[in-house]
Amino acid sequence: MQKTADSFLRLVKIMDELREKCPWDKKQTIHTLRSMTLEETYELADAISDNDWKGIREELGDLLLHILFYSKIGVEEEKFTLEEVINGISEKLIIRHPHIYGDIKVSDEEDVKRNWERIKIKEGKKSVLSGVPPSLPAVVKATRIQEKAKQVGFEWENKEDVWKKVEEEMNELQEAISEKDQEHIEEEFGDVLFSLINYARFLQVDAEGVLEKTNKKFISRFQQMESIATASGKNLTEMNLEEMDAIWNTVKKQTINT
Repeated sequence: MQKTADSFLRLVKIMDELREKCPWDKKQTIHTLRSMTLEETYELADAISDNDWKGIREELGDLLLHILFYSKIGVEEEKFTLEEVINGISEKLIIRHPHIYGDIKVSDEEDVKRNWERIKIKEGKKSVLSGVPPSLPAVVKATRIQEKAKQVGFEWENKEDVWKKVEEEMNELQEAISEKDQEHIEEEFGDVLFSLINYARFLQVDAEGVLEKTNKKFISRFQQMESIATASGKNLTEMNLEEMDAIWNTVKKQTINT
């Protein structure tokens, strides 16, 4: 524990020195840091997706530096201190875990989540959904919205009912397509995606995570297809769909068998 505390204080000291002496660090504001923080967060997400533990360690360090950076600026602007940041999250954790630090009894993780939502409402949240950040990527946001709604009982009972809803939404999309109403098509397509994300939850599938895996799989296969075409002296732009599909199927078989 002492080693961890010493390491943390060393980083705090380095941050203080950089803010005082480095021209680049001195120039930064919460607004200039924002895009870099988002980039670091996505780099961490990529490392997690790849099970890259070395990368996870490095990206966590970068994010920790950003936390200290914002806190340093908070002190300079007389808005908050690093101690207030740390004590704030400590108090929040204690309050939101009455089954650990109080006398509330829970039987499983769902009970814990329901307690969280009750506590948040008591803290002044006007809506169960108010804790979902507006800037979240759409797939992640849909998942969080559904998880939040579940905590107050607004949830299907089983995955079979959810799939029926998916089929219902798909039928409504087909009707909109037949009507050639673009606005209606977009609305129904969104409903199909939302219901599929809901179904993914019931299958205990991370919709965002599996979609990213599919993205990476497609990129890998497509780039292999490009390489095969180039090796044969051709460019994809010079090939028809049938020729490209033949190469694609070859690549697909190879990747399935490996």
